[in-house]
Amino acid sequence: MSAVIALRAPLDEDLTAFVQSLRSLGVAHRVAEQGNEQVLWVPDEQLAAQVRELYARAPQGDPGLQPAHASAQRARPGFLAQAKHSPLTLLVLALTLLVALLTWGGENYDAVRWLSFVDFHIDGQYIYFGSFAQVIDSGQWWRLLTPMLLHFGLLHLAMNSLWYWELGRRIEVRQGAVMLLLLTLWFGLAANVAQYVYGGPALFGGLSGVLYGLLGHCWLFQWLAPNAAYRLPRGVLVSMLIWLLICMTGVFELLQFGAIANAAHVGGLIAGCLTGLVGGLLARRLQRR
Repeated sequence: MSAVIALRAPLDEDLTAFVQSLRSLGVAHRVAEQGNEQVLWVPDEQLAAQVRELYARAPQGDPGLQPAHASAQRARPGFLAQAKHSPLTLLVLALTLLVALLTWGGENYDAVRWLSFVDFHIDGQYIYFGSFAQVIDSGQWWRLLTPMLLHFGLLHLAMNSLWYWELGRRIEVRQGAVMLLLLTLWFGLAANVAQYVYGGPALFGGLSGVLYGLLGHCWLFQWLAPNAAYRLPRGVLVSMLIWLLICMTGVFELLQFGAIANAAHVGGLIAGCLTGLVGGLLARRLQRR
């Protein structure tokens, strides 16, 4: 359609409700980012004037012009609609699920040993680990990343998968699949290396280090260059940071609930804060042009 600008709004303004009003009225339109603002186009100038009048009267949408079920529809898109825009997020989750099946939730050690950070073998009740030098000498570079796909138990897998879906798709929608892939690999590498350097040879795994990287990235990016995609639900950041601090106290090991890879969490978070800082500053600079 022809491009007639009807409305300009700041990037941090949520136009969801107003756009839903236009849809319920059957108004053809298109919204996109341009510089440091959101721009809404309509087919002709007459319609643009009407849209401006509607926005001046009801910037959050006009309930009287919407069907009764519109508020429920605009609250949040359905799973299929979200999945359509998040193919890489789904691919990572599918790969994680496949690894969980192949390793039988971390209980099939013959499969786990090919994906752990360093190789190991079990002799009776004892487990013996190889060294990082052996990983390098044998060219098994995949071990730097594959621990992030390992999960030990259904709860471990379910919790990490839910959080990766929540955080990963935000980045995929905002910055694209390639960026999400690069960030996932970077956070996985940082988390795995941090855990090995701090804890030494041990059996560890999971997406949680990557999750803290995604969290740090969204946090600082949103702080420096606010946008709707990275606006996390209230309390998410605080609760995850509190959980990290609780884990670092060693209470779970004391209660014999299992070891927590705290260094992986911290390593992922630091890596995420670095990318969020760089990405946020670049986005902020572009917005000011």
